[in-house]
Amino acid sequence: MPYIMLVHWIADFLCQTRWMAENKSKNLLALSAHVGIYTAVLGVACIPVLGLVPGIQFALINGVLHFVVDFCTSRVTTYFYQKQNMHAFFATVGFDQYLHFLCLWYVKAWVS
Repeated sequence: MPYIMLVHWIADFLCQTRWMAENKSKNLLALSAHVGIYTAVLGVACIPVLGLVPGIQFALINGVLHFVVDFCTSRVTTYFYQKQNMHAFFATVGFDQYLHFLCLWYVKAWVS
């Protein structure tokens, strides 16, 4: 699981452009681009560890879940950022990551 968490961090943060981060709360193209790259990176990195079919299943299921989570949390973080409530902003970012890790954990248990 530590490997998958590292891949998640790379895919979710390092591979996300500033445009994606700033626009995914109001632009489905930005959110879809972010999730597409996230899913591709997750799949490429997890296929060697999980195997071809489980790796693809893992990446695709987590891609859909990632879209749903970010669709909701990005709107909340944007609201708090605009209100300059940085405590609530970072608390929401942390909760977003908690939800992503839950998804990764349960989907890995399901596909394994």
